[in-house]
Amino acid sequence: MALADPDQLLDHPPAQVSLPEVVDHVAVARLYGEPLFQLPTDLYIPPDALEVFLEAFEGPLDLLLYLIRKQNFNILDIPMAAVTRQYLSYVDEVRSRNLELAAEYLLMAAMLIEIKSRMLLPPRKSVEGQEPEDPRAELVRRLLEYEQMKLAASQLADLPLFGRDFLKAQVHVEQALAPRFPDVELADLQSAWADIRGRARLVQHHKITREQLSVREHMSIVLKKLQGRRFAPFEDLFDPAKGVPVLVVTLIALLELAKENLVEVTQAEAYAPIYVRLAFTPA
Repeated sequence: MALADPDQLLDHPPAQVSLPEVVDHVAVARLYGEPLFQLPTDLYIPPDALEVFLEAFEGPLDLLLYLIRKQNFNILDIPMAAVTRQYLSYVDEVRSRNLELAAEYLLMAAMLIEIKSRMLLPPRKSVEGQEPEDPRAELVRRLLEYEQMKLAASQLADLPLFGRDFLKAQVHVEQALAPRFPDVELADLQSAWADIRGRARLVQHHKITREQLSVREHMSIVLKKLQGRRFAPFEDLFDPAKGVPVLVVTLIALLELAKENLVEVTQAEAYAPIYVRLAFTPA
């Protein structure tokens, strides 16, 4: 229910409405599509039919804030006498129409009267150095919070709203035909396979490991080759088929045997063939 502006409520019942008389059989009104040439004698217009409601309040705080802002009162220094008087006159008007709605307004009216009464009493003594609390402080805090919430609600209501200010664009594309893929020729498969083989050659992996060669093992091999022989040509102790690493290790093994006086390396004269023999006689 919308509540009336307390300053603009109509105090007098509406006057009798007079309509022009019928001139040249012209209808003054139409009732259910039929012309009406004279007003009915039992026409009744209720008093509330012409009542004008200019303001709709959402609660006691809304009404109180309206009275303060309308008269440019300082919300931090509310003149309680004037505001209470206007508020009570409005509540009396509401009570005559809707008792259930007037209950919350009566509660605020009691609070205003209490604040006004406390302001008439001497201020209570407080701790030294502190000012006495203003009886209007709690009411001012509630009014400021309500005004902030009302402003925030107004700003949210002004934002574009889906379904009210704009609609979501929707486009439906009907696909009547099934997708048709191109045919693949044999030459295309051959070309793709050649490309895969070419890439595979580029990513081949080579694993390189180091061969483990033992000098002691090749020393035993050399001694076995010299057993039962008086002299052995130097080149007979090497096997070129086993690779350069084996040749190098065999040479090192022969030098180690000579160092330990287990073999003798001899030569008859300069540039003569080199021979190797055991330096000891096996048992």
